[in-house]
Amino acid sequence: MAYIKKGTKAFRKTTLAMFFGGFNTFAIMYSTQPLLPEFSREFHISPAVASLSLSLTTIALAISMLFVGSLSEVKGRKPLMNFSLISASILAILTSSVPNYHVLLLFRILQGIVLAGLPAVAMAYLSEEIEPADLGVAMGLYVSGISVGGMSGRIIIGMLTDFFNWRVALGTVGVLSVLASLLFWYLLPPSEHFQPRPFDIGKLTKSMVNQLKDPSLLCLYGIAFFVLGSFVTLYNYIGYQLIAPPYSLSQTLVGFIFVIYIVGTFSSTWMGRRADMHGRNKMLKIGLLIMAFGACLTLTTLIVIKILGIALFTFGFFGSHSIASSWVGRQAIRDKAQASSLYLFFYYAGSSSGGTIGGTFWETLGWGGVISMILSFLLCALLLSIRLNFISPFNQHTKTTLTLQKANC
Repeated sequence: MAYIKKGTKAFRKTTLAMFFGGFNTFAIMYSTQPLLPEFSREFHISPAVASLSLSLTTIALAISMLFVGSLSEVKGRKPLMNFSLISASILAILTSSVPNYHVLLLFRILQGIVLAGLPAVAMAYLSEEIEPADLGVAMGLYVSGISVGGMSGRIIIGMLTDFFNWRVALGTVGVLSVLASLLFWYLLPPSEHFQPRPFDIGKLTKSMVNQLKDPSLLCLYGIAFFVLGSFVTLYNYIGYQLIAPPYSLSQTLVGFIFVIYIVGTFSSTWMGRRADMHGRNKMLKIGLLIMAFGACLTLTTLIVIKILGIALFTFGFFGSHSIASSWVGRQAIRDKAQASSLYLFFYYAGSSSGGTIGGTFWETLGWGGVISMILSFLLCALLLSIRLNFISPFNQHTKTTLTLQKANC
């Protein structure tokens, strides 16, 4: 069977379906992020405890993805992704009617478990079905759906919380997610290159151990941990700063801060293309440095400069994630689903760890403490990307290819 190539109808349907899938997953996953100050006020809990409504979801998702990728080897890629999106959407609606914070956390854990089906399998599906030369663009469009979902969900949550309450806001996101799930099911072509295999726990364990022996993949996993840990930390606690003096913004205005996510829609695709042209490692380093510069700009008290810093930080994040995630699909020679699952395990483990630890920095050191933690994470990611220069065969192949292309021009 031929691979799906850019410019074909199948490519457009695949990338649009993945766009809706990414939109759905991240609108649900991060729906509680702008509500953290509301939870602190209504349930009388600290910012760090309020952050558990996100951190427990992401850690449940991270653990589930270690097994869901292998389950897709048996059940198929598309059926598992369909189940993931529909069930998570229904749970999102149910979460809006919980009686207390403890039950809310239980529902959020369940959401994390079922949400694992899409991110754990999406990268494997794309790497199997898309023409390798076009994988960077396809992955960039999928990540664009993630950015739009994260942005739209937060804006809707902020506005509806101001006009009604957080329960109406969460229920509305759930209904929109059901619609996005149906579009995903309709548009995504069935797998053509997927070969089902029986579930074997021993083989699964061996496969994961083998992936962890690859030093290049280990670096990419570490980068994923530190990059998302930084990103979630900033967005978890910026709301606390903006609703307090001297800004005193409303939930609606804080929600509209997430319009900045639109730059991620552009950067994920644009940097994915630049990485295909100029080398992944070079563009990855640039993305990390942009994140660090943007984070530093948020230390200013001027709201315009602060928002510019958030925009640059977001641009660098989505570009870096797009590059690193597609790199995993190419670096893994076999058992791509397991490689993707491990990447996303570290990715969301970083979200859970950074997001909650950041609350301690916020409570003790304020915004400067949050930024110092973020810069420490980004330094670790940059050191890992430098290490990739010397150990990644794929990176060396890319450099050789680019050299030959320039020589032939």
